[in-house]
Amino acid sequence: MTASSPMRVTLKLATSLDGRIALANGQSQWITGPEARAEVHRMRADHEAILTGIGTVLADDPRMTARPDGVLSGAQPQRIVLDSQLRLPASADILEGPPVWVFHTGGARSDLENVELFETEADDSGRVSFAAVMTCLADRGMKSVMIEAGGAIAAAALRADCVTRIEWFRAPRLIGGEGRPCIAGLGLEELALAPTFNRISVRACGADLWETYQKG
Repeated sequence: MTASSPMRVTLKLATSLDGRIALANGQSQWITGPEARAEVHRMRADHEAILTGIGTVLADDPRMTARPDGVLSGAQPQRIVLDSQLRLPASADILEGPPVWVFHTGGARSDLENVELFETEADDSGRVSFAAVMTCLADRGMKSVMIEAGGAIAAAALRADCVTRIEWFRAPRLIGGEGRPCIAGLGLEELALAPTFNRISVRACGADLWETYQKG
């Protein structure tokens, strides 16, 4: 899966001014304000799927539904969890509603209900291969995916060169270097290899700053 793919892949980031998604202890709710969170719900409703990782599920227990007016919208995006070792709690809130697609690298679980399991190859770190996930989604006709996850998955998506758009909400607060970064290491050895995006808009969103970037 490359940037030339027809799939629209949006990476949503909600961070402090210095690009942190949580304190060192994992506390993250809420970095951005209610206006930004409302916009995120509208974005979810505009995508066919919402993709997150097991780290986000374990830390925040999100539902990952689209609630643009505070209530569930009619057609909900397909929810996807990358969970290499199948650690998803059977009681997780994300399992309420339509079946969740869970990508893993092997093993079995007999206590998980309301899921569709997809076993896929692992990347060099032993996690689910992001490129393999994107290929599977494309094969199933998926046209738009929104990524709401931690730094490891954000980095994996960028390394796979599949992100076509970044929607970045920055709160006017500083967390510092001990906070958790929004994007993990990319393994770059040359600046020329850094993923580059064109900024297409910057606007206020309540107290936050909302930046939109498009793949060049």
